[in-house]
Amino acid sequence: MQLSNLLELTVVDGAGNPVGTVIDVRLSLPSTTDDRPGTPTLFGIIVSPHTRSSYLGYERGRATRPRLLAALLRWRHRGTFLALWGDISGVTDNKITLSGDVTKYSPVLEAGT
Repeated sequence: MQLSNLLELTVVDGAGNPVGTVIDVRLSLPSTTDDRPGTPTLFGIIVSPHTRSSYLGYERGRATRPRLLAALLRWRHRGTFLALWGDISGVTDNKITLSGDVTKYSPVLEAGT
């Protein structure tokens, strides 16, 4: 599966109600003992209920300049959440279905993550 297959897909809850759109993904890299990174795996999807656009890097907790742009993007992405890949019960060509008891995690990346 390619990232482009997931971006902009509609996300629905277990009852089929729309909850947003996939705007980004989070990948996980396994730790290795050598200098080469391991194969990345899909950790989760970032779902926005209000926009189809990305954060443009402003999901990083310390990205606050220019202030007006940072404030606008945070407002546009209010309610955006990270859903773990394990909480996804189905993926089709036009939607992603979440399981019934999904925890909505913060999409904000802090320093060192």
